[in-house]
Amino acid sequence: MKPDVLFLLHWPSAIHGSSIVGLSIKESREINRAFNTRYINLLLSDEVNESGELTFRKFYKGLLITGRLFKELVRRRPSVCYFALTTTGAAFLKDFILIFLLKLFRVPLVYHLHNKGFEERKDSFFFRRLFHFAFANSAVILLSQHLYSDVAPYVQPGQIRICPNGVTAAHYRNGQEKEDIPEILFLSNLIRAKGVEVLLDACLLLKERNCSFRCTLAGGDGDISGMELVELIEEKGLSAQVSYVGCKFGEEKEQVFSAASIFAFPTYYKAETFGLVNVEAMQYRLPVVSTFEGGIPDVVEDGVTGFLVPQKDVVSLADKLEVLIKDEDLRVRMGQAGYRKYEKEFTLRKFESRLIEILQGEISVSAEVSGQYGLTRSRRK
Repeated sequence: MKPDVLFLLHWPSAIHGSSIVGLSIKESREINRAFNTRYINLLLSDEVNESGELTFRKFYKGLLITGRLFKELVRRRPSVCYFALTTTGAAFLKDFILIFLLKLFRVPLVYHLHNKGFEERKDSFFFRRLFHFAFANSAVILLSQHLYSDVAPYVQPGQIRICPNGVTAAHYRNGQEKEDIPEILFLSNLIRAKGVEVLLDACLLLKERNCSFRCTLAGGDGDISGMELVELIEEKGLSAQVSYVGCKFGEEKEQVFSAASIFAFPTYYKAETFGLVNVEAMQYRLPVVSTFEGGIPDVVEDGVTGFLVPQKDVVSLADKLEVLIKDEDLRVRMGQAGYRKYEKEFTLRKFESRLIEILQGEISVSAEVSGQYGLTRSRRK
């Protein structure tokens, strides 16, 4: 008989990487075949700019989620609960209520962390107590070993499991002919900390250096709106080189990837853990220029599949982009290396296999502990 696994995760709105991963898990044939699965959607925000805000609507949705979880636990206690834990904002306090309920029902917990934010609250006695309670006797899945420092004050090394995210195979491949002028692509929510303004300043430097290039910016509104971005492009005198094309999903997203020559993601977002969009770009054999943030060095091998630059360093970003703009052979070599790395480490099938293995391992440990506890009780009788 297959074990019961309750998944608390985020879907379907792809406003964050965790939502993309959550939807992949929910729709996975392999995961649903391996376990008796039940799903609860933790998503409170419908838009990027709602993240971290406490509103009555989000409070009401939180109450509904808590009620749904209570009903699920009363109906049938799962063998283990997979929990896509949110570290920041009102969402964490909502998550903590769910954690308390799960621990009350003695459900083994496996957390999957798609963002950061624990270390920055280490000076708060209140949050330290919450974190210690949440992580006690639980497994914690990190996307990269580089991220352990964020949870080290609350989680022992033996509790850590490493499971990099994977992405669904793209329908389009990067085999189509490129334009003579290399095209840089940025695709992310329009959040300043994702580096969109840094990229614009780098484009301005490239223009001043008389580099021949185009740059496409794609993504939904964040703390910068699409209208503000267009105005900023015009103010910098980049209208001939840079264009904003709005949100892109499905085939349109695949098309902008297929048309690009270079992918740029100069993020300094404090909650960045992995940069899933970098993996997506690697499917299209694009060299990636990103930053030393979170687990990104495990995704982008500096000098092999692309370049890593310091955060907010406009000159370094422009320098690396210029190298790739002027060297087509290097672009091809790095793009091919990135694709091989994607196939080896970041396919959706590899992610599913790793996650299934982790959950099965935790279920076995839980069953062993429960068996020992039951044996002890029977002996006492």
